[in-house]
Amino acid sequence: MSIISRFAPSPTGPLHLGHAYSAMLAYDMSQAAGGQFLLRIEDIDRDRSRPEWEALIYDDLRWLGLSWPESVMRQSGRLGAYDEALDKLWEMGLLYPCSCTRRDIAQALSAPQEGVSFGPDGPIYPGTCRPSAPLTGPRPNEVLRLDMARAAAWIEQRTQLTSLHFSETGDQADQFCTDLPLSRLAARCGDIVLARRGMGTSYHLSVVVDDAAQSVTHVVRGSDLGPATILHVCLQKLLGLPTPTYHHHRLIRDETGKRLAKRDDARAIRLYRDEGASPAELRKWLSLPLAP
Repeated sequence: MSIISRFAPSPTGPLHLGHAYSAMLAYDMSQAAGGQFLLRIEDIDRDRSRPEWEALIYDDLRWLGLSWPESVMRQSGRLGAYDEALDKLWEMGLLYPCSCTRRDIAQALSAPQEGVSFGPDGPIYPGTCRPSAPLTGPRPNEVLRLDMARAAAWIEQRTQLTSLHFSETGDQADQFCTDLPLSRLAARCGDIVLARRGMGTSYHLSVVVDDAAQSVTHVVRGSDLGPATILHVCLQKLLGLPTPTYHHHRLIRDETGKRLAKRDDARAIRLYRDEGASPAELRKWLSLPLAP
């Protein structure tokens, strides 16, 4: 099978060494297998996305020696595809609107009778707005959550599956669950948000829809996203989409052990470029072999 990998950054700041590692690893894997490497721009956060950051992404990746097809998928041009997925889930009776703020959720979880559990998106939603029966009628243009218990029941009834599974090729698999019984899905993930205010979608929904649209066979990304992958498999089953192979890699950290973030401009690729470093030197620092 030919490998199709992708790198999908958000244009909300400069790429850092962690991005370089992920992009080069995905590129190397596809090239070694005679496959294809794709670039996708995840710009659904319109408030924070900037054209200048997107332009710098292209410059940094080309400087690293990476290439991709000229036609780059941009999420801002795919809102219709996300609407279709939301419509399907709404018609299946699996979504409900939620008006809770973060403060509301925190207060609900602080009640003496409530225990706080954590899922892929942080504290698991206590179900304040969850309806007792599936909702019908036109889909509201509001924050929408996936009723995870109903979703698990739908998958089991329609597919006869009793668990969700994905194939993992990275060495970080011991940090998360690659096979989860459907009976534990709601407790593990909670009712996650699939349509956010001002975006019309969410990371979890858009990444699943886009990977399928681009026929991605191997998703290469950091181990911090490993816990969310079983949720993505759930969405793939609900929407009738294929499940790629996943490769979750180690996170790149600074000398204190802190994970790099876009606010860590001192680790930005552009600064290494400006200081005269070479892509080969970055590969050495990141313990990556020279490009194939």
